[in-house]
Amino acid sequence: MVLQHLDAALELVLTWDMFVVMLSCALFGLFVGAVPGLSATMATALLVPLTFFMDPVPAIAAIVATAAMAIFASDIPAALIRIPGTAASAAYVDDLSALTRMGKVGRALGISVAASAIGGVFGSLVLMFAAPQLALVSLNFTSFEYFWLALLGLSAAVMLGSASILKSLISLGLGLMIASVGMDTTSGLPRFTFGLPSLLDGVAFVPALIGMFAIPELIRTFVHRDTVPSVAPIGNPLVLFRGLGGVLWRHKWNLARSSTIGTTIGILPGAGSDIAAWISYAVSKKFSKFPKTYGKGSEEGLVDACAANNSALSGAYVPALVFGIPGDSITAIVIGVLYIKGLNPGPMVFLTSGDKITAIFLVFLLANLLIVPLGLLAVALAAQVLRVPKLVLAPLILCFCIVGSYSIDASASGIVIMVVLGVLAYLMEENGFPVAPTILGIVMGLLVEQNLVTSLIKSDGSFVGFVERPIAAGLALVVAIVWTVPLWLWWRQGRKRSEELHT
Repeated sequence: MVLQHLDAALELVLTWDMFVVMLSCALFGLFVGAVPGLSATMATALLVPLTFFMDPVPAIAAIVATAAMAIFASDIPAALIRIPGTAASAAYVDDLSALTRMGKVGRALGISVAASAIGGVFGSLVLMFAAPQLALVSLNFTSFEYFWLALLGLSAAVMLGSASILKSLISLGLGLMIASVGMDTTSGLPRFTFGLPSLLDGVAFVPALIGMFAIPELIRTFVHRDTVPSVAPIGNPLVLFRGLGGVLWRHKWNLARSSTIGTTIGILPGAGSDIAAWISYAVSKKFSKFPKTYGKGSEEGLVDACAANNSALSGAYVPALVFGIPGDSITAIVIGVLYIKGLNPGPMVFLTSGDKITAIFLVFLLANLLIVPLGLLAVALAAQVLRVPKLVLAPLILCFCIVGSYSIDASASGIVIMVVLGVLAYLMEENGFPVAPTILGIVMGLLVEQNLVTSLIKSDGSFVGFVERPIAAGLALVVAIVWTVPLWLWWRQGRKRSEELHT
C-alpha cells in the first residue's frame, strides 16, 4: 500500500508549505518541551485550533513534529536541572543528571537526540509497512494481558534499584500508596483524600514528578552551597559531541532491541511510552555487563530508554490509524483532527485515502529525522546554561517548578504536592532509598489496579482467568521469572556466605 501511493504522497509532503509548517512547529515543540512542567500534550492541544485552517496532511504534520520535538526537549531540563518532563524520561533522569555532573552534558543529550531519532524512525518504518497486521495482534489484548503487562512494568523496580531489593520494594510500595489516593476505580467513593476536594482526582503526576526530582536537588544546592562544584566554560560546541558516534555504534544491538520493545509496547492501546521506557531500561540493566553504573551515568541505559521512548510513540499510532483507538493523549488529539479532516480512522481509510495516509507516514519519518539537527543545536545552546553558577540558577529553577506545578489545573494544590513529595524524596535519598521505584509506583499503580479489578469482575473472582489465555499465560510466566530469579540469587548468595563463615 505504501509503495503504491508513494509518488502521490511525496507530492503532498515535499513542498515549501510543509517545510515551513514542520520547522516552525518543531521549534515550538522544542521551546515548550524545554520548559519544566510544560508537556508535549499541552503543546499539541494548543495547536488544534490552528489545524482547522490547514489541509489534512499539514495539520497532522504540525502535531507530529511538535510532539516528537517536545518529548525529546523534555530531556534538556532533565539533564541540566534534574527535572524530567515525562514519566518516560524519569526512567533515565539520574543517568542524564550524573553525566552532566561529570562534564558530559553534550554526550548525554547527544545520545538522547540520536537514540530518540533512531527509535522514532524504527517505529515509523514499522508503522508504514506493518500497521494493519500489528493492530490485529494488539486487539487480542484484554484486561488480563494488560494487567500482566502493567505488573511487568511495575516489576522493573526489582531490577532498577541501585540500593538493596528491600529498599527498592519499600520505595515502590510508597509509590503505590500515593497512586491509591483519589476516587476508587469501582465504587467511585473517595479514599485517602482527607476530605480535600483537590485530591479527588488523585495526586497530580506532574507536580509529583517535578517535586521528587527537582526539590531534592535544590535542597542539596543550599545545604551544600559551599561545596557546589563549578563547571568549566564551554568553548567549541562541537567538543560537546566528541565520541558520540562510537557510543551509538558500540550499543547498536541495544538500539535494535529497545526500538523493538518500544514499538511492540507502543502498539498496545493505553500502554504508551512510559511503560516502554521503564521496561526497556530494566531489561538493559539486566543484560548489561556493567549494571552497577545504571542510575550513576550509564550511557548504555540512556541509549535503551531513549530509543524505546520514541519508538513507542510511533507505535501508538498503529491502533489509532487502523481502529481509531488512542494509545495515549497525543494520539487521542490526532484522532480528533483526523475526524475533523474527514480521514476517519479505520481499515477503509487505507483504501479511500491511501495517498494522504502514506504522506502522514512520511511525515513521521521526517519529524523524527528533524530531531537530529534541531536537537543538537538546542543542546549546544542549552549547555551554556551550565556556565551560570548553580546558586544563581536555583531561584529561577524554583520559579519554573512552581509555574509547572500550578499550570496543571491552575490550583495551589499542585504546589503543595510538589513541596511535600519533594521533601519526602530528599529524606528518602539521604537515607539510601531510591526515588525511581516510587515514581514507577505512581505511574503504574492505577493501571495495575484498574485492570486487576476489571479482570476479577470478568472472571467472577477466579484467578484462573488470568492464565487461561496464551498471551496472558506467557506474560505471567515472564513476571514470575522476573520476581523469583533475583530472590533465588539473593538466597543462594546468602547461603554461600553462610557456608563460608562456617568453614
